Amino acid sequence: MSRAHKRAFALVLEEEYDDFDDIFVNRRPRFIKERTNDFENLDELDFVTRYRLSKKSVLHVLERIEDQLEYNSNRNNGVSPINQLLCTLRFYATGCFQGTAGDLCGVSAATVNRIVHKGSRAIASLWRDYILFPETDEEIKRTQRMFYQKAKFPRVIGAIDCTHIKFWQSPGGEVPESYRNRKGYFSLNVQVICNSNLEITDIVARYPGCTHDARIWRQCQRRARFERGEYGDAVLVGDSGYGCRRYMMTPLDQCHTEAEHLYNESQIRTRNPVERTFGVWKRRFPVLALGLRVQLINILPIITATAVLHNIARRAGEDIPINSEVNLPSPWEEILAQDDIPVPLQRDLPHRRITQDNRERQTLVDVYFERMVRL
Repeated sequence: MSRAHKRAFALVLEEEYDDFDDIFVNRRPRFIKERTNDFENLDELDFVTRYRLSKKSVLHVLERIEDQLEYNSNRNNGVSPINQLLCTLRFYATGCFQGTAGDLCGVSAATVNRIVHKGSRAIASLWRDYILFPETDEEIKRTQRMFYQKAKFPRVIGAIDCTHIKFWQSPGGEVPESYRNRKGYFSLNVQVICNSNLEITDIVARYPGCTHDARIWRQCQRRARFERGEYGDAVLVGDSGYGCRRYMMTPLDQCHTEAEHLYNESQIRTRNPVERTFGVWKRRFPVLALGLRVQLINILPIITATAVLHNIARRAGEDIPINSEVNLPSPWEEILAQDDIPVPLQRDLPHRRITQDNRERQTLVDVYFERMVRL
């Protein structure tokens, strides 16, 4: 404090002080952390290990969202768009506290908080370009051919299932316990439809962890479009937690003929990509498996953003990074199994009475798979 300031305070307080330094504490000096340039300094292998995407994919994403991340001026040492994107990816790749992510990226915890949520919303805004469900006849037929090559199951346009995304703090509100699933932790039950290349073609990420898979499907827009017949004779394959419909092929509860056994085997193998999608998605971005430590309103953009990045990586043919710097509390198989919560089976009626809902499935068994058995 200058002598002029000391004299001014003495006049205001009408008292005499020998040393004002004992009363007024100087403000902590501002310290700008050194920010590493990992994009230039790391080779491709180390870069993919730390950020879970290749440099080419990161540049592709940056081109799409740079205008949303760039600041209007360079005052106060603003973080560049590329460093904002890398900080967001680093948070997805480690699932650590934001203060730790800040130490890794050379910014404060408060800055990481703003960057992660801003970057997640920017990436999530690209969902219309990367999370694409087959709409045209050509796209539907191409998807059906790719699924048919898996296990000879005809007319499949997607595999559907749900997975739980864990978060650590209570969401608050009037019914916070509705977000606690049957395994005892808070989560969102996320519905996903994927294709045979493990790309996410449809995602619904807003239902509490206690919600049944079948209820999410009944209330989603995609089901209404199937009910209106917009996809023709195309079908989805799901597990026994879903009710059998003309467009939803579920496994048989009991098999009595060779054709029924063949149907179940083909259905299970065709449905397998959605289970693999969950594993690839969460292994690439461990924050989804280890649990999110952010508010509920910020979880939804993170889930959508990681789904967009997952599809970009799948289309680019990028494998899951083998090495990871994440210290896992248990093996990956056990972590992923925690999010796989079985749902009560919707069993077939006694003697499998043919109804309007399961007639299409029974026709498929009696005609198509019976012919396959005879070949």
